[in-house]
Amino acid sequence: MRSYLDFERPVAELEAKVEELRELGQDGAVAISDDIARLEAKAAAALKELYAALTPWQKAMVARHPQRPHFVDYCAGLIADFTPLAGDRAFGEDEAIVGGFGRFRGEAVCVIGQEKGHSTETRIRHNFGMARPEGYRKAIRLMELADRFELPVLSFVDTAGAYPGIEAEERGQAEAIARSTEACLGLGSPNVAVVIGEGGSGGAIAIATANKVLMLEHAIYSVISPEGAASILWRDSARAQDAATSMKITAQDLLRLGVIDAIVPEPSGGAHRDPQAAIMAAGEAVAGALRELSNMGPAEIRDHRAAKFLEIGRKL
Repeated sequence: MRSYLDFERPVAELEAKVEELRELGQDGAVAISDDIARLEAKAAAALKELYAALTPWQKAMVARHPQRPHFVDYCAGLIADFTPLAGDRAFGEDEAIVGGFGRFRGEAVCVIGQEKGHSTETRIRHNFGMARPEGYRKAIRLMELADRFELPVLSFVDTAGAYPGIEAEERGQAEAIARSTEACLGLGSPNVAVVIGEGGSGGAIAIATANKVLMLEHAIYSVISPEGAASILWRDSARAQDAATSMKITAQDLLRLGVIDAIVPEPSGGAHRDPQAAIMAAGEAVAGALRELSNMGPAEIRDHRAAKFLEIGRKL
């Protein structure tokens, strides 16, 4: 069953009428195919118009949509022969970050992604995509293996942020994030990051410090959630909409500021409307990014990455 966001109510009403007419026409007594086609066209036009003018806050809602494809969907659709690896060889396993090795269009790659989960059970198991220190240390282990065997690293970012619990702080959350970011910067093989939903704070940057940073059209990427920013700035999380507008969290803003390298288009109505199309579009964008980096040696790769992030600092 399709889930609608609050601002999608006009489209929801039109599509509900389409379903009612389809049920009426099932007995064959009433010929209403023209009415159905007319309403479908009207709903599609309304959806396209609505998504062409989304506010930053509405984009945040789309990025968090419960039916939006997650890392496991992208991995299943794009990576063949995926073999996951577990554990950080220091404390334990963290399923908020899933990673391993497989083949992307025939080429061996290392794949790392944050997984939120689709059901109550999987959301709890993956801790809603909020990684603990052992998750980032697992990512470091994977990146070191990839570097040793000169394999590209693909990262899929989708987290509200790193887990802020006391036990995570006790095990060195900040240090683990910093070390993971350092591992990204030190890679001699190319790395490409794709923000597929939420890219929140250091929890995202720890695996997104890449040669090429791509972002889905309706994803968000920021140093803090709009709710968190509103709580700090105005002591009122209800002003999250104001914070989202001020923070420049959308793909369009971040491309203009030079923080990301490209925007991956989503199907009309968002990735949750046609997950397979969104996954294929992301695959094309990743393939294009890897082609651009394919002729660089390890030193050039590191220099390219360093120059990219230094330039962001100079611009902003």
